[in-house]
Amino acid sequence: MTRDDVLRRARLRVRAGAAAAACLLAVSACTQHAAPVVRRAAAIEWKPCDGLAEQFACARVQVPLDWSQPGGEQIELSVIRRAASRPDQRIGSMFANPGGPAQSGVALVRDGGDDFDRWGAGRFDIVGWDPRGTNDSTPIRCFPDEAAEARFWAGATIPVTPAESAAYQRRAVELARRCGEVSGRLLAHTSTADTARDLDRLRELVADPALTYAGLSYGSMIGQTYANLFPGRVRAMMLDGIVDAVDYTASAETRTANNVSSADEVFAQFVKLCQQAGAAKCALAGHGGTAAQRVAKLFADARRAPIPAPHADPPGSLGYGDLLVTTFNPLRLPLTWPQFAKDLDAAAGGDASALLTQAREMQSPAAFAASTTSAAISCGDGPARVPVAQWPQTIAAFTESGRLWGPVLGWWLWAPCAANWPAASPDRYTGPWNATTKTPILLIGARYDAGTPYKNAQATQQRLGNAVLLTLNGYGHPSYQVPSGCIDQARTRYLVDLAAPPNGTVCQPDRQPFG
Repeated sequence: MTRDDVLRRARLRVRAGAAAAACLLAVSACTQHAAPVVRRAAAIEWKPCDGLAEQFACARVQVPLDWSQPGGEQIELSVIRRAASRPDQRIGSMFANPGGPAQSGVALVRDGGDDFDRWGAGRFDIVGWDPRGTNDSTPIRCFPDEAAEARFWAGATIPVTPAESAAYQRRAVELARRCGEVSGRLLAHTSTADTARDLDRLRELVADPALTYAGLSYGSMIGQTYANLFPGRVRAMMLDGIVDAVDYTASAETRTANNVSSADEVFAQFVKLCQQAGAAKCALAGHGGTAAQRVAKLFADARRAPIPAPHADPPGSLGYGDLLVTTFNPLRLPLTWPQFAKDLDAAAGGDASALLTQAREMQSPAAFAASTTSAAISCGDGPARVPVAQWPQTIAAFTESGRLWGPVLGWWLWAPCAANWPAASPDRYTGPWNATTKTPILLIGARYDAGTPYKNAQATQQRLGNAVLLTLNGYGHPSYQVPSGCIDQARTRYLVDLAAPPNGTVCQPDRQPFG
């Protein structure tokens, strides 16, 4: 999960006292604080989207900054709708979120609306939105302008040495201070629970009596939160790539340890499948040793000294931290594994140009800004328990949980939370997570998911009051990254007819990564 806006888009191409509980379940009706009555729009005022086809419509919707004060300061959400392709058989709207935290739901529908339309058999308007604090909605900012942001992040990479790590610690403390100065009150009101309340407001505005929702990756966290706050308002909820809500909200430390815990296993599967495919299909195989041996030597070499990247623009060298970063996207996207193997093989041969280019994109100022927004949301949902000054022990613990991603997500997402983060969410939701909905919630998980471990889907199915688990016996984060006609059929029957597959159903992928 989650460094959400440097993540994937393969097939879709977009790469939280009794009185308080009562307010959570009926925010708009809660009069605990005698909030003033405000007039609200009865419907979304849709307009044509600039540069998009006529089946798309766009809007800006106002919601309260603080849902306990609905008549107070307002913020804006950017919203998009793709009209149902079979309007004569329209059921309602399907809301979609791509995850993150902080990925753009507007971009998801704009670039992947056709896929969601197929999932719903053309019978739903597909509605996406940029969650509060992100993208084109009222955004979290930590700098007065892009130039200041670029200067702050210039040269930043995932640290490896003690000196680099100490410098990054100081940078994280300064980042948190700047976020507090620039974004002020918004930081305290960007929890997942705040977003779930925004989603319920959008559902109300499109006049759907109950919610139909597709949540991917962290989008599954939005879904679980919504279902537990508003269990009576769920028509259908399909969650793919499941976040463990207990680990996610317990603390930044438990969240990060969970996030990094499956990547090593998936990488081992990548190497194993490469070896089985042979040199004709996987460039890492067939060098007088096994693919595992070639990869192990590459990592050992990068630890000892940077690997030249003479054809990068500009030329440079690939450090060990850079190499770890380059595994982040490919392990989520199995259909890119042949190219990933070629890039690793080239680096093993002494030319890391392709990998360095990828690492630079993943560590650009824009990418660090995206990870900061993601961290801001998750920091509100589950604050850090230990200070960033304890990075030697904490990063080591994360690395024990996940050799590849422990340092990466530790510095990207844990460090800001642990660096005197300047806001705490008064409305974060931390459970219970066992709500019962009328229709079962459909959970989909790939057996080898680098972003959200398969164990999360199993635990969530047991925890919710009414949920079924559909398993892809394969790879990908989320599962749709690898096509499966079996998953497609089950998904559509559920969304359209509310017919969930038997719990425990296992589907096979239509193709293998090196097939």
